[in-house]
Amino acid sequence: MPALASTPESLTVSELTRRIRQTLESGIGKVWVEGEISNLRHQNSGHKYFSLKDADAQIRCVIFRGQDKDQTPIRDGMKVRVHGDLSVYETKGEYQIIVRIVQQKGVGELQARYEALKRRLDAEGLFRPDRKRAIPRFPRTIALVTSPTGAAVQDMLHVLSRRAPWVRLIIAPVRVQGEGAHEEIAAMIRRLGERAIPGLPEIDTLIVARGGGSIEDLWNFNEESVARAVAGCPIPVISGVGHEIDFTICDFAADLRAPTPSAAAEIAVPDQAELLNDLNRARTRMESSVRTRMEQSRRLLELVSRSAIFQEPGRVLAERRQRLDDSAERMEAALETRLRRVRDRVDHATRLLEMSRPDRLLAQRSEWLQMLGERLAQAVRRRLEEQRQRLAPLANLVRTLGPESVLSRGYSLTVDAGGNVISSVAEASPGSRLVTRLRDGELESEVKEVRPGHGGRE
Repeated sequence: MPALASTPESLTVSELTRRIRQTLESGIGKVWVEGEISNLRHQNSGHKYFSLKDADAQIRCVIFRGQDKDQTPIRDGMKVRVHGDLSVYETKGEYQIIVRIVQQKGVGELQARYEALKRRLDAEGLFRPDRKRAIPRFPRTIALVTSPTGAAVQDMLHVLSRRAPWVRLIIAPVRVQGEGAHEEIAAMIRRLGERAIPGLPEIDTLIVARGGGSIEDLWNFNEESVARAVAGCPIPVISGVGHEIDFTICDFAADLRAPTPSAAAEIAVPDQAELLNDLNRARTRMESSVRTRMEQSRRLLELVSRSAIFQEPGRVLAERRQRLDDSAERMEAALETRLRRVRDRVDHATRLLEMSRPDRLLAQRSEWLQMLGERLAQAVRRRLEEQRQRLAPLANLVRTLGPESVLSRGYSLTVDAGGNVISSVAEASPGSRLVTRLRDGELESEVKEVRPGHGGRE
């Protein structure tokens, strides 16, 4: 028999993976690579994982904690240029780049389309808060526009059946990924809003949802046709697309955005456990209130039953009649007193009015003025008589001492042309005219010559 060939040496998976890692790290090593970031994940450990892709391929990348200090913040859709070490993650047998440097190259094409469409629809007012409608508090029928086979629909069905098992659910199946899926989604939303599907009950709330994924996976919910269908739907729409960090155009157009499909289901319906607790608390409060009211009514009934009106109704009625008679007498007396006071006031006012008549007032004033006139005339006459009596001796004295008395005894009075008395020859001059007053008249003369008397001066 021929000798068996010796068995070639074999490698374990770990050994082969380690050799591949060593070959890549030594053969390629440090590299600069350009691409678009997608599927970015921030781990609790502080590490960041993402894919760097172009139109034909992609490669996994990791930025370990502490390596991203003083670097550009990254996000899905960014076009970047990274520098790092090409290596292999041996546990999964995947090659990756351990990134040391990140340089932004620009926004990726999909991200740029997303931002442009968002700005345009926002400028049209499609995202205005005042056009959003309130989600019904207690819906009876909810339609789920989603994939019928994905995990998202199972999560929503589980939440809805647990929280509100009485709600009718309609699964409106659509593709949520792939070429042309956005047209299916938009068409289904329009058909449900227009109630164009026969046999369906009236829908209170619409949930548009799918699970998480990359920007490419979620892109159908960033298409304009979906946004306009959601905004134009007459049924209130909840958008639950992707994870908490994912925001789509559908989210902005919807009446309410939920971070996940499960959260959308929780928002859409009340929790039956909470409702039961509320009902139990309300029942407890109502029972307590009813018991309290009944106890108060019972005590009031006992109090009334022990009152005198039930014990001796005849006596109570008699007392009430007597009080009524007393009240009537007091009322009559009060009315009489009141009427008397009113009559007195009227009489007083009448007298005042009578005294204030204009004709009587004029007559009184006329009489008063006439009396004052007479009293004034009497006072004037009396005053004049008193003054006359006082002046009579003075007049006699004036007549005795005055020039007329002197003139009557043969004397004369000489004055110049100005009426000044001439008492000395020195006051006259030749040619001046003088008037001499005698007892019975006056003489006019002209001075021819001045002759001073004995002892006089010339």
